[in-house]
Amino acid sequence: VQLQASGGGLVQAGGSLRLSCAASGFTFSSYTMSWFRQAPGKERDFVATISSSGVITSWAESVEGRFTISRDNTKNTVYLQMNSLKPEDTAVYLCAAERSSYYRGSDYLRKPTVYSYWGQGTQVTVSS
Repeated sequence: VQLQASGGGLVQAGGSLRLSCAASGFTFSSYTMSWFRQAPGKERDFVATISSSGVITSWAESVEGRFTISRDNTKNTVYLQMNSLKPEDTAVYLCAAERSSYYRGSDYLRKPTVYSYWGQGTQVTVSS
């Protein structure tokens, strides 16, 4: 099983980045996929989630209206489009996969402990 995140980098405040997470080794289309982020010395925070079919999405309040999560099940890839970036968005961004037979809701999916697989993360740095 592998989740390979990419697309991070250094960007000025107000800029945009698109993160990708390529999955392999499991049935990607059967998993809910999510993005989390973790800044140095802080807990891992939920960012966004998307159901296995891509129909249902949910975001953290801090990124709503600025970030969009999407997926392409033909490419086994989940994306995070980040616009209007702020310095407080600086963190390592990680993708994660959760295996359920149905979408369990955003309250459940905000918990890092429910995820089966994690990627290694990609660094996003937003300068002011």
